Amino acid sequence: MKPDRQFQPPRVAFAAFNTESVSFLPVASTLQDFEQVALRGNAIIEQLRGTNTVAGGVIDVCESRAVEIVPIVHTLLGALGPATDEAVEFYTGEICSALAAQAGELDGVLLYLHGACVAASYPDVERHIIERARQSVGPNLPIVVALDYHGNVDADTFADATAAFAYHKSPHIDMGDTGRRAALCLTRTIAGEIHHSLAVVKPGVLVPSIFSATNLEPLASLIAEARAKEAASERYLDISVMAGFSYADAYNTGFSVLCVLDGPLSEAQDIAQTLADDIRAQRHALYRPFDVFTVSQAIDRVAAGLPGASRPYVLLEHADRMNDSTYVLAAVLERRMQKVAVPFLLDPAAAQAAYEAGVGATITVRLGAHSSPQAGPPLTVTATVERAGPISYRVTGNYQRGMPVDLGMTALLRIDGVSISVVSRFAFAVDGDPFYLFGQRPEDFDVIVLRSKTHFRDFYEPVAQEILIVDTPDHGPADLTLLDYRQLDRRGVYPFDDADVV
Repeated sequence: MKPDRQFQPPRVAFAAFNTESVSFLPVASTLQDFEQVALRGNAIIEQLRGTNTVAGGVIDVCESRAVEIVPIVHTLLGALGPATDEAVEFYTGEICSALAAQAGELDGVLLYLHGACVAASYPDVERHIIERARQSVGPNLPIVVALDYHGNVDADTFADATAAFAYHKSPHIDMGDTGRRAALCLTRTIAGEIHHSLAVVKPGVLVPSIFSATNLEPLASLIAEARAKEAASERYLDISVMAGFSYADAYNTGFSVLCVLDGPLSEAQDIAQTLADDIRAQRHALYRPFDVFTVSQAIDRVAAGLPGASRPYVLLEHADRMNDSTYVLAAVLERRMQKVAVPFLLDPAAAQAAYEAGVGATITVRLGAHSSPQAGPPLTVTATVERAGPISYRVTGNYQRGMPVDLGMTALLRIDGVSISVVSRFAFAVDGDPFYLFGQRPEDFDVIVLRSKTHFRDFYEPVAQEILIVDTPDHGPADLTLLDYRQLDRRGVYPFDDADVV
């Protein structure tokens, strides 16, 4: 802290640029996409205080510890296409200009990044942002980074960072806790209470996202091992086991173990290496802990089980990365299945057509499969418009609870026994909100078609009769060897190389 500010509260800058990039999607995430959800300045605090988000956790700690937050910008998208260079350059410039302008008045910086952002001109987007931030504030100011559990990182990513923390859980119901962990570390570092080292070790393992849920074995036991090491330590110790994001093609794609220790780097390295070795040893079980189904297999299983079912079946079209796949929907319509819900299908044109036609109208529209030919067969359907209009709300589920969501123009369509909510902006249908918004309940349906990977489990595992993971030929298959990686060196990386050691 500067001598002339010794009686002033610490000042911490906070900024977020966060997206999970599916390299294989032909649709880019543009500056305009990020701007649609961007918050700046005090709006970050006003909109995100009290939410189960990283920003909410940061605000909680800073306000409870009398630390002044200097909020810059916050923008967060889902798992969409690669970010454009323009978007990366714009937000890096905005963040770093603000840091440079206040560098002499800051005591620390907290960045909320994903870890799996991909852009054409940047081999490691997060490293680029951290490096530029370091240049803006000088060599001594602590920079702490909060990350997604699905980030692809390595030691080079954090060459200019002081410490880094990732979600412990997937579903990410601990986003607020992660913000608190990062902010507590930063404030304690500023106060001189801890002097820590950061180690990062990669075991050379990739898994499909659907198998990265932290309640699945053997991953659950590996996560428990990390928590046990933290609890047994007499010194400050924080371990992040990161599953990586296999659909972002980068040179560092895959699992990582991060260890932040109030102690020497060699000890932190040993702790991270031990866990990385355990991950490598469990690679086969991690890669395929349970079976997946084809569309026809899943539909047949549901049809056979429905007569005795008391709760809805969940069909998870996990390979869909743009919320517009039609493989399962086409099969449901062909079988003329009843009491089926398809929440949050992304199709702005269909939503607008429904709004223009009005509630009660019958419309014929092309539905879904707009993002690419791999999204499934284009469907021309005749539907009744039951609701139509713009919708915004705050999340009520555990994942991102309190987060504001703007769906844009939205419509509830009915095609015989199938209820489809059609939205204009990408949104996660992982809890009860996509039903409650329309006066529905998940338990009113026999079958629910979701497009998620792990986040749905928190809400749907206790609700569902059975969850069937449906593998379709979209951009996020369960077999990673089908993907055309260009940046990742597959030597020593499972499932491409099954050597016992990396």
